[in-house]
Amino acid sequence: MVPTLVGRIQTRLFLLAVVGGIVTALITPLLPADLPMAQRYQATYIVLAAVAVLGVGWELLYHLLQQWRWEKDWPMLFGLVTLVPEGLLVWALASRDLLPGLPGPVPTPAFVIHFVVVWLIVWLVANGPMRVPFIHWRFQGGQLT
Repeated sequence: MVPTLVGRIQTRLFLLAVVGGIVTALITPLLPADLPMAQRYQATYIVLAAVAVLGVGWELLYHLLQQWRWEKDWPMLFGLVTLVPEGLLVWALASRDLLPGLPGPVPTPAFVIHFVVVWLIVWLVANGPMRVPFIHWRFQGGQLT
C-alpha cells in the first residue's frame, strides 16, 4: 500500500493531535525552562500546532519529491530523518519569535527534547501500533475516514 497524499496528511494531523498531544502533556513539566507551568504548556502546544500546520506544507513537498521515486513512497528511514528539516524550520520560526502566541523565547534544550521525543513517538506509533486499531488504514491509502 502506498499512502495517498490525503492519507498522509490525515495520519499526520491525527497522530500529532492525539499522540503528540498526550506526549506533550506528559513531558512539558520535565522540560528545562524558566517559565511558569502555564507558559510552558502554551509554548509546547504552540510548537506542536506549528509542526502540524507546517506539516501539511511539508507533505505537499514530499509528495512532489516522491514522484521521482519508482515506488512513489518514502522508505521508513526517510520518514524518520525528515525530523531534521522540519525541526530546523520550526526552531527557526520559534527562535525568531515568528510563531504567534509564544509566551517568550523557547530555550533550545527544551525545544530539542520536546520536538525529538514527540517526533520519535509519533513515528513509532505510525509504523507499529497504528496498524492494530485501524486495520483498514493500510488498505485505504493511509486515510482514516
